[in-house]
Amino acid sequence: MAKRKIITIDEKKCNGCGLCIPNCPEGAIQIIDQKARLISDLFCDGLGACIGHCPQGAISIEEREAVAYDEKKVMSNIVKQGKNTIKAHLLHLKEHNEHKYLQLALDYLREQKIENPLLAEAPAVLKNEHALGGCPGSRAFDFRQPPVQAQGEQTGKRPSELRQWPLQLHLISPQASYYQKADLLLAADCTAFTLGDFHKDYLKGKALAIACPKLDQDKDVYVEKLIALIDEALINTLTVIIMQVPCCGGLVAIAQQALDQAKRKIPIKTVIVSLQGEILSAEWVTAK
Repeated sequence: MAKRKIITIDEKKCNGCGLCIPNCPEGAIQIIDQKARLISDLFCDGLGACIGHCPQGAISIEEREAVAYDEKKVMSNIVKQGKNTIKAHLLHLKEHNEHKYLQLALDYLREQKIENPLLAEAPAVLKNEHALGGCPGSRAFDFRQPPVQAQGEQTGKRPSELRQWPLQLHLISPQASYYQKADLLLAADCTAFTLGDFHKDYLKGKALAIACPKLDQDKDVYVEKLIALIDEALINTLTVIIMQVPCCGGLVAIAQQALDQAKRKIPIKTVIVSLQGEILSAEWVTAK
C-alpha cells in the first residue's frame, strides 16, 4: 500500500440519505446500517465527485495509506449496472483527465466485447455539452465569442471594495474588528473570477470570507468559525455566493449547519452564479 487521496465519510454527520451513491461513478459507496460507507479502497479514485452531493457535508478527501485504485475491478462492477453507468464512469475519467484509467476502462470493454457507449452518442455529445454528465465542476467550457464593437465601455479605474486580509475561512479570526456587527459575504473561490461586477454588486460594504467546499480540508472548522461569527462577532447578515456546479452546494450546507447550531438567528441569503457569470437565483433562507 502507498499513501494516496481517498474519500472519507464522517459517520456522525451521515444521515444515510444515499444521495452520494448515484454520484459515485465507481460504485464505491453503499448504504450499510443506515450509513454511507466506502465498500473498498480499490473502488475509490479519490477525485471526489460525490462530495458536492452530500447535504450533510459528511464526505471529504484525505490522504492515507490505501490499497491502489483498480480500474479493471471497478469496470467489472460497473458493467453489471448497465450502459448509463458505464457512460457516466467513462465521462468522469475523461473530464478529470485520467487518461491512464480511461485507457484501462476502454481496454476492459474491448476485452469483454462490450460496446463503448460514448461512440454511439458522439453526435449528441458534440452538440449538447449538458449531455456529458459526470462532474460539471471539472468540465471545460469555452465562452469566447467573436469580437464585437464595444458599447458603453467603462473608462477609468474602479477601486477595490476589499476591506480586510486574510480572506480564506481557515485563516480568518471571528474576533477581528472588521467582522464585528458586519454584513458577511461567504464566497466560493471561483465566484469572484466569474462575476464581472463582484466587487461593485456583492463585496461593497461587506466583510469577506472565501472557501472551496470540494477541495478544502477540515470543514468542521468552517462550521465553528461561522458559529463564532454569528454568536460572537454578531454579524448582521450572511450572504453565501456559490457557483452552479454541484460541489459548490456544500458551502450552503456548511452555512446552514452553522445557522442551525448558533444561538442567534440571522438572515442568510444564497446566490447561485452560472458558469458564464449570470445570477441564476438569489433567495433568503432561515434556520431549520
